[in-house]
Amino acid sequence: MALLITDECINCDVCEPVCPNEAIFQGNEIYEIEPARCTECVGHFDEPQCVSVCPVDCIPLDPDNLETRDELQIKYKNLIATG
Repeated sequence: MALLITDECINCDVCEPVCPNEAIFQGNEIYEIEPARCTECVGHFDEPQCVSVCPVDCIPLDPDNLETRDELQIKYKNLIATG
C-alpha cells in the first residue's frame, strides 16, 4: 500500500529528496505522496526512506491504497520500465 503524509507534517523537506520514485511533492500546505508512484521503497530499499528520515513520524500507511508486497513489486517494475 502507498504511504500518506498527515497534517502533522512540518515541511522540513527531508522526505522529498530521499524518495527513489519521486512520489513525494510539495502540496498546497504540506508535502504529499502520489499513490501511483509510491512503492514503500519496495525494489529499492528494505524500508521506506521517507519514514526513516521523518522527524515527526507523520507518514503512515495509506488505508485508501491497499497493496500487497507483490503488487508493490509489480508497480516498481512498471515505474522503472517507464522511467
